[in-house]
Amino acid sequence: MNLPRDSGPSRREFLRHAALAAGLTSVSTTLWGTEAAATPSQLPPVESPATGYLSLGPEEAAFVEAMINVLCPADELTPSGVDCGLAVFIDRQLAGAFGRGERLYLRGPWRPGLPQDGYQLPMAPEQFFKTGLAAADAACREQHGRSFADLETTVADSFLSALAEGKIAHSRMALAEWFNDLVYPLFIQACFADPIYGGNQDKVFWKMIGYPGLPAVNGLNMVKYRGKPFPGARHPKSIQDFS
Repeated sequence: MNLPRDSGPSRREFLRHAALAAGLTSVSTTLWGTEAAATPSQLPPVESPATGYLSLGPEEAAFVEAMINVLCPADELTPSGVDCGLAVFIDRQLAGAFGRGERLYLRGPWRPGLPQDGYQLPMAPEQFFKTGLAAADAACREQHGRSFADLETTVADSFLSALAEGKIAHSRMALAEWFNDLVYPLFIQACFADPIYGGNQDKVFWKMIGYPGLPAVNGLNMVKYRGKPFPGARHPKSIQDFS
């Protein structure tokens, strides 16, 4: 599940395509074999946030950090996902308006949703993320006898691939939909969002794909440098550079 490491251009091309879709993802999912969502008794216990996090508890943070480092291992192109701030981005999104579902209708009635319906659960995204995380870790313990955070990298990589392909089931949650529709999009957004939101530290992913930064300041450059290398791509500008 980790990004290709044997070829810089191949990984760069993967991230280039991912960047195009980073802002176009939406959560569309249903629970496994149920007409409604998890009841309060099915939700994982609330953990106090781990040091430095606003939402994730210690065990949740350990899972997320291990997952992020599998999806984005340290190599010649980037530091590890954790060192790039990707876990911090996800935590802040869960702790903020997105995680609270401030723009979602959460009062029901609910029905099994179609992909074009969008989010169809009476849980805010933070609750959905944590419920799925607990279910995924439980499935990992059943399969490997250890929590996900304790797996070797190759085993963790295989587990995530099986999860995304729908080969790992849990009675509480459709784990493939949880991973593909919520978790992985958050990971992509963490890579390419402005560093002010916690991820993409030192603009490492922008530099990798040659993205110059804030689009509002590059209108004339798009005309001036059309078909030519843009020198400013080596020094992209973020919100922080203009505040």
